[in-house]
Amino acid sequence: MTSFSLQAVPQDAASWKALAVRCEEAGFDALLVPDHPGSCASPFVALAAAAAVTSRIGLGSNVVNAGVREPILVAADVATLDVISGGRARLGVGAGHTPAEWRAVGRERPDVAGRVDHCLAFTEAVRALLDGEPVRGGGLDGEPVRDAVLEKPRPVQARIPLTLGTANSRMLRWAGEHADVVGLTGFGRTLEDGHQHQARWRPDQIERQIEQVRTGAAGRETPPELEALVQMVEITDDAEGAAAPHAERLGMSVADALAVPFVLIGTAGEIRTKIARNEEQWGITRYVVRQPALESIAESVFR
Repeated sequence: MTSFSLQAVPQDAASWKALAVRCEEAGFDALLVPDHPGSCASPFVALAAAAAVTSRIGLGSNVVNAGVREPILVAADVATLDVISGGRARLGVGAGHTPAEWRAVGRERPDVAGRVDHCLAFTEAVRALLDGEPVRGGGLDGEPVRDAVLEKPRPVQARIPLTLGTANSRMLRWAGEHADVVGLTGFGRTLEDGHQHQARWRPDQIERQIEQVRTGAAGRETPPELEALVQMVEITDDAEGAAAPHAERLGMSVADALAVPFVLIGTAGEIRTKIARNEEQWGITRYVVRQPALESIAESVFR
């Protein structure tokens, strides 16, 4: 069954609570908050406020920046959110790509291999702590924790759902083996501004990414779900015309731009058809869209 999550950040208390309520009423599966310290809200504080005015939707990070967070603190935040939400917390993790965020906590951003090493060690540690296991390791140059155990609070859920967001081959294989959801970002190399990315959006690139997940998931009785981070949503009768500027910017054909799962452009019927095709072709059953797309998705998918 296809599901949609909404990624958003609070601007003020009243509108944030109203957004959480609308998200739940519209039929979204979860409300998610990104993690960019210094440039957006603290995810778990925001999610705790949303928990107070909702009763069904999942509440999670999309995604925690593993590079600038400590496993025991993230585990405590997630467990606390799970308790106060009655078992609705989710954990999304990513390697972190913005140099300024690393510098803000007194660290220099490692190279890609270093960020991957750190993220996987971090994720394993948080997963173990949430599962009630003690963690033993070195410092930030190796395992990202020393000695830690999460005695209290204990989560309500037996297992907090874990999403790993990435386009890195090694992380995709690890996610295939261990995660509940693999968040396909389509992100390539980080550009010089430290925020934007090259796009790995060509159909052959997407297929290779999914193949890495399948390789990691070989032998699992229940493989992880695949989730696409949608960058463009537009309801229009002229899908090709709407997609053309984006395709040109990305160096892709219009047909390829309309085919990738990171773009939902077209009539409501065309978008529903594409969602069905994405599941058939790639096995993608989950989507994350950003706040401006809330009503478009509610109109095109949920009605």
